[in-house]
Amino acid sequence: MSEIKKKPVKITETILRDAHQSLIATRMTTEQMLPIVEKMDKIGYHSVECWGGATFDASLRFLKEDPWERLRKFRAGFKNTKLQMLFRGQNILGYRPYADDVVEYFVQKSIANGIDIIRIFDCFNDLRNLKCAVNAAIKEKGHAQVALSYTIGDAYTLDYWKETARRIEDMGAHSICIKDMAGLLLPYKATELVEALKAGTDLPIQLHTHYTSGVASMTYLKAVEAGVDVIDTAMSPFALGTSQPATEVMVETFKDTPYDTGLDQNQLAQIADYFRPIREEAIASGLLNPKNLGVNIKTLLYQVPGGMLSNLTSQLKEQHAEDRYYDVLEEVPRVRKDLGEPPLVTPSSQIVGTQAVFNVLMGERYKMVTKETQAVLSGEYGATIKPFNAELQKKVIGDKEPLTCRPADLIPPELDKLEAEISQWKQQEEDVLTYALFPKVAVDFFQYREAQQKKVDLTVADTENKAYPV
Repeated sequence: MSEIKKKPVKITETILRDAHQSLIATRMTTEQMLPIVEKMDKIGYHSVECWGGATFDASLRFLKEDPWERLRKFRAGFKNTKLQMLFRGQNILGYRPYADDVVEYFVQKSIANGIDIIRIFDCFNDLRNLKCAVNAAIKEKGHAQVALSYTIGDAYTLDYWKETARRIEDMGAHSICIKDMAGLLLPYKATELVEALKAGTDLPIQLHTHYTSGVASMTYLKAVEAGVDVIDTAMSPFALGTSQPATEVMVETFKDTPYDTGLDQNQLAQIADYFRPIREEAIASGLLNPKNLGVNIKTLLYQVPGGMLSNLTSQLKEQHAEDRYYDVLEEVPRVRKDLGEPPLVTPSSQIVGTQAVFNVLMGERYKMVTKETQAVLSGEYGATIKPFNAELQKKVIGDKEPLTCRPADLIPPELDKLEAEISQWKQQEEDVLTYALFPKVAVDFFQYREAQQKKVDLTVADTENKAYPV
């Protein structure tokens, strides 16, 4: 066993964000979550991840909820627990790079509305795309955690991770997260990686993984023994499969060891009891597909995250080409290599996956190139660890000079323009940020919100008229 000083491991609970994002497409409503918040607040978690990622988009698009209102309600309920969010660097919670003024304002408002810890990542691990958000979090007295998007490939050596950790510490970040979105980190590799990071930085190290490939609990065990400080887990009703290892299982695993979490299984059981009917309802309605609960070893064979696998399946189904599934899976690593071998995480996973589908279905590689692939090869998403396929880059962007600067350096301030566009709908300062991220979805939501408010006003007026007839 490692000689690293033994200490209790801390737990970040993901059931209010990543767990239901992974298993039921982020469809848990605020109303479903709020009744259990008071009990969750007494557990003693390191933090509760409850915002960011896809929750913002899904709240607006599918649940017709204001994500900012959800955050404020969480903050009111969690009086003793730190709240955490996932933030896509310069892409915030959207899919394109935004101007620095938008990034800074989003961070400011996230912290003002209740977020304590912001986990910031970039799909290429291009630290230039994280700097603005990290600086903003520090300025607002928040905790800036930088996430390394974990992947495998000959360029991703222990020295690479160690050096990247050192650079993150130099940026002023408060902690580092190993973000293993595809469940690729194997148990003994976790030992090596954690020990390397601990040798490269004094910052606390957190580990986030998914159960997709079936090794995650073992990976946590070895990582904790190697000195990892915090692990991400999900309450058992929404654990395993494409989600995280179960909170109660990991708590029991470390009980009566030097890593004992100190969390109470009786209290955890009450929380599991609360979420179990929500899980059963999701299974009965088809929202929770039992397939998402199994082990998918193809994740390790093709380095494709679980969410990306389901995305590829649905794309092929739409094209009546499900029989080409394995051809596409084999094409994914080739496209990834052509595009500089980036980690596969939003949005790079969608870009690589969609291009692989086109390459297979068109019968000729890169006969049709998506605008996102073109943007990657133009340097608009930042720098990858390896160079792009030069021949492909020439074919796609011609003589155009690819960007070598930080992409956001070329984006002029956007806030004033966005404020002007949204003026007729604005009811709170945060509305401009909602609009910045998802313009069409935001306007649809603002119209819905206004219609609901008119309904309430009419009901109140009607009641008053009946109560006090003129």
